[in-house]
Amino acid sequence: MFEIGDQFWGQEATGGALGADGTVVEVKNAYIDWTVPNTDLKLRMGLQLVALPSFTFENNVFIDDVAGITASYACNENISLTGMWMRPYNDNYTQNAALNHNESNNYLDNMDLFALSLPMRFDGIRITPWAMMAGIGPNVMALTSANDPLTGVPRLGTNPAVINSQAGQTWGQLTSGMLPAAISTNDQRLRNDSYSTGVWAGLTGELTMLDPWRFAWDVNYGSVTGDKGYLNRSGWMVNALLEYKMDWATPGIYGWYSTGDDSNPHNGSERMPFISQVNIGGDSLSNFGFRSSPWVNNEGILGGNAVGLWGVGARLKDISFMDNLKSTLLVNFFGGTNDTKMASYILGRHNTDSSGRQVYRRWTDFNSNYGVYLTEADTGIEVNLNSQYKVYDNLTVLLELGYIHLWLDESKSVWGRSGGSPHNNLNYQDAWKASLGFQYSF
Repeated sequence: MFEIGDQFWGQEATGGALGADGTVVEVKNAYIDWTVPNTDLKLRMGLQLVALPSFTFENNVFIDDVAGITASYACNENISLTGMWMRPYNDNYTQNAALNHNESNNYLDNMDLFALSLPMRFDGIRITPWAMMAGIGPNVMALTSANDPLTGVPRLGTNPAVINSQAGQTWGQLTSGMLPAAISTNDQRLRNDSYSTGVWAGLTGELTMLDPWRFAWDVNYGSVTGDKGYLNRSGWMVNALLEYKMDWATPGIYGWYSTGDDSNPHNGSERMPFISQVNIGGDSLSNFGFRSSPWVNNEGILGGNAVGLWGVGARLKDISFMDNLKSTLLVNFFGGTNDTKMASYILGRHNTDSSGRQVYRRWTDFNSNYGVYLTEADTGIEVNLNSQYKVYDNLTVLLELGYIHLWLDESKSVWGRSGGSPHNNLNYQDAWKASLGFQYSF
């Protein structure tokens, strides 16, 4: 599979300026499939799309293209087993004097993922337990002790993803998903000294025995631990969905809950860590707030993931009153699960914690590229209306409308200005989108 882009019309760097001399042609997927002779063992080797199991709104930990090997075996007609080794990062680190140590390029900068899933299929029920472990080199997400002069937050190490716009989006999601939003430490080297260990596990399933009723759930847990506790992160998340299939639509109600940070940044983060989530056009929680459409932008306005939040929602999926036209209408009401004290650290109003340790802010703010940070005092609402009209078999017209409103606590104890803060009161507005696309498939 190949990609051409991203190209911005009029921008010379991406080949969209006058003359259109674009050179952005990328190999997205390149793999071989083969079966071990005289067995039911199937293997896939190379650059491939991997999505960890989910029966609700796509997996909350990992969905992306990655280099690796996948092996699957059908034990019988009801049970199968899948094992994966993936290497999302390696040989990207460049020595940086700001880290105050002598290391060669590409030193301890690999991340390796090992995953197992056990799909079980019976009449009226499907259940898939899964687990994944990670070995994470200290230079995969190396932070320097030097602050960025514009943002005031520690810079990332000199990895190529920082200067490559497309990879930088994935890298930014990785650091926002794996590191705490606020780091409290007296250590000037904001990184682990040795390999960190990541552990994730989940149990997902669906009940269809009462068709046309369908009930689905996801229970996920994850943790990342290293030799420095203030960089650790762990938490869990639960999703549930109940829907009823009708001739003209599928109405459904759903909810989710995810653990949030406590008031102490020095003990790490209590939000569930995640690696990467790109939208592959599946059944998403939203197409604006938490995951945008793949033909617009994978990052949502609120972030790539709903960790640190609770929410309830209702939707009408695949509404259709005429041939070749279908729409989905959804409404989400959500709130934060992070302690309100964390707002003062996120804004930089408090630069030290209760023990006098320096607090560093990490990529999470209301003007950041990687999502907002909501506390227990904050709520919001999102409305999406997405439509698809099939002009003919190959051509589909896509119209997407979205709106988000936040109710933030702007008191002095949460997001308001107080205590000599150098920041003004929050500058935020309602978010909306209107997207028109044309998709040709063959």
